Amino acid sequence: MSKENTDTKKPQPSPLNGVLRVAIQGYKGAFHDIAVRKYFGDHDIEVMEIDTFDKVVDMVKHREVHFGAMAIENTIYGMLMPNFNLLNRSNIFIDGEVYLRIKQNLIGWPGTRVEDLKEVYSHPIAIEQCRAYFKAYPHIKLIESVDTALSVREVKEKRIKTKGAIGSSLAADLYGLDILAPAIETNKKNFTRFLILEKKSKAAPEPGSNKASIILTVLDQVGSLHKVLSELAIRKANLTKIQSIPILGKPFEYAFWIDLVGEDQKHLNEAIDSVRSLSHEVKILGLYPKGKHYDH
Repeated sequence: MSKENTDTKKPQPSPLNGVLRVAIQGYKGAFHDIAVRKYFGDHDIEVMEIDTFDKVVDMVKHREVHFGAMAIENTIYGMLMPNFNLLNRSNIFIDGEVYLRIKQNLIGWPGTRVEDLKEVYSHPIAIEQCRAYFKAYPHIKLIESVDTALSVREVKEKRIKTKGAIGSSLAADLYGLDILAPAIETNKKNFTRFLILEKKSKAAPEPGSNKASIILTVLDQVGSLHKVLSELAIRKANLTKIQSIPILGKPFEYAFWIDLVGEDQKHLNEAIDSVRSLSHEVKILGLYPKGKHYDH
């Protein structure tokens, strides 16, 4: 694996010539693709382009691929609740995570100037992230599409030099186009957290685990959540996330997604065990190494 990623898990080789099949929602060159490449480093991977997150989870669940990648939260938009719900009901587990800065680039044909463009295509969220940049170019029409990387690929395939796309630098490289203007997004601190998912019989810890994701349902008593959080504080488990989750079929009742960082796997297990008697249920989604942040 690459030097910058030596503290993440080392994937087990696939029986197919050592190549790991990894499902992503989107197309090659999308940010999910970049996250996967960062996580697995130099290991041979085959990226599977999948239309929906539902299908990604389904392929992992039925072991049609070795791993899946799924965005779970963003520093602008917060928790991606539909993806969490998919994960929660799927009985698959978190193997690791990657934090990736979402850097949007204006991409077009080599030799093209921004002023030459008449139309720019991308996913609606990417367009919204870059709308302020295009105020200086009112003649450019912004057109929504289903995926950033697919937009770049279609600019290449259509061979119309007045059309551009918003996407990643990887997409520009893959499809042989130029970055006409780099990092045109308004918010330069926009990160997305991606989870690496695997089908396992249980939430077995990954090598070097120092982070846990759990879903916890507290007892119906005054101060129940306070007692849980106090116990975790006593155990010196660093609470990095807590998110209330509606319980389906039980109106106005909530579980909590909690992320904990500890010294090591033993420390995490002790912290989780300490709150079991204070809870209706504790479900472990994953024990894994804390993810790296990449400014791609």
